Amino acid sequence: MKAIVQDKYGKPEAVLTVQEIAKPTVKDGEVLVRVHAASIHVGDWLVVTGAPYIARPAYGKPKGRVPGTDIAGTVEAVGNGVTNLKPGDEVFGWCAGAFAEYACAPAEHFVLKPTNLTFEHAAAVGVSASTALQLLRDQGNIQPGQKVLINGASGGIGTFAVQIAKAFGAEVTAVCGTKNVELVRSIGADHVIDYTSEDFTRNGQRYDFILDNVANHSLSDTRRVLTPTGKLQSNNGTSGGRWFGTMGTVLKSAAVSMFDHRQLGPHIKFVNRKDHEVLKGLIEDGKVKPVIDRTYPLGGVPRRSVTSVKDTREEPSSSQ
Repeated sequence: MKAIVQDKYGKPEAVLTVQEIAKPTVKDGEVLVRVHAASIHVGDWLVVTGAPYIARPAYGKPKGRVPGTDIAGTVEAVGNGVTNLKPGDEVFGWCAGAFAEYACAPAEHFVLKPTNLTFEHAAAVGVSASTALQLLRDQGNIQPGQKVLINGASGGIGTFAVQIAKAFGAEVTAVCGTKNVELVRSIGADHVIDYTSEDFTRNGQRYDFILDNVANHSLSDTRRVLTPTGKLQSNNGTSGGRWFGTMGTVLKSAAVSMFDHRQLGPHIKFVNRKDHEVLKGLIEDGKVKPVIDRTYPLGGVPRRSVTSVKDTREEPSSSQ
């Protein structure tokens, strides 16, 4: 089968190649999926580049030759003991080695695809939507009527966060760049702030919860626009530079959270089947729809991933 292969860390166009490799063999408890679409998110870019560089010695060589996590496709075969899925089922979920024609993972990693989504849109759910759900539901405990601000609202996590917050009954303010104002408005944002012309930390508004995917303001400036009982969740997965990444902000938010109840500490997020079922329900109810920027063939991943994940705040993407 054809697959995108990585044997070392570096720039995607330099270290990713299209090769013919053996098709995975399904084991007990596993499912073999024929991949119709796989999405690229910032986590995939970090794995390929080995960022932040300071942690690269701990990585060793890439653990899997085929990168990619989030997929949608058709079940090709099931291993012994698998009873919840069968060949021919259309599924979405997560695995190691998504950038290939076939992928294999435990059956618990897959859920039946929402009937109202294409494979391309279903493949874009995965890590980004699960992260948004956990941060809003588990960390923010969002309640109907609360005022929520999403900074970095037009990227992979941000577009899901806007819609999930609306599904929870919140009044949502979305912060994004000029070119994405209409996009975030179309997915349900009640108010949209163009960061190129307005600073949300200085407009006098107050919020019950802020999800900050960008960290383009200091923690103290961002907390200043919270209500007395409001909460700030920092989730700047793409800022901080190649050498140290987000370590500085992570450590700062962890330290501040010990003294200021409004600052939430770092949250370790794990993709799981239960959250995929929740997201499937929201999607089938018409409350959430994945936003993708573009699609391209499997062979286009080495070149396209350079631009598609350089700024996930602005360019959610999917590969096919």
